[in-house]
Amino acid sequence: MDVVLVRWPEEQDRVERLRARGAPRLLLVGSEDLPPATADCLEDWVRLPADDREVRVRVASLMARAESEHAVVPEIDRDGLLRFRGRWVALSPVEQALAGALVERFGTVVSREALAARAWADGAPTRNALDVHILRLRRRIAPLGLEVRTVRSRGYLLQAFGQEGQQ
Repeated sequence: MDVVLVRWPEEQDRVERLRARGAPRLLLVGSEDLPPATADCLEDWVRLPADDREVRVRVASLMARAESEHAVVPEIDRDGLLRFRGRWVALSPVEQALAGALVERFGTVVSREALAARAWADGAPTRNALDVHILRLRRRIAPLGLEVRTVRSRGYLLQAFGQEGQQ
């Protein structure tokens, strides 16, 4: 995962989007501007003009924190809450069953058949029903920084945003 360099406060909207995605970011703060107050371990700042060595060290530090942060695996509790990186969303029973199968194999592909069997024990749903529930699950978990990716002809994969090609 790459660290994104962002000018502060000029690109404040972009910073908010990166925060929501859980992307590591280094804020380049203007010489006259106040840096933001943050407790997010995936965010740091440096005042401009900055020494190249200091920027490299801060980027390396953010990369290390981001990599250790990605060791965190989502969990589903008994109440049907999907938790990830200190945040949570409530899931419907079908979403909970689908997410449960994906969480158990976090970062690896789960076949459509395995998902259907998990969510509909009495029989397989139509292809469209599974697609609709996956779409709803995608929308529900996006605020947590999670995404369900389609792996063509194989199934679905649950991962944190920005982890393309790392399965």
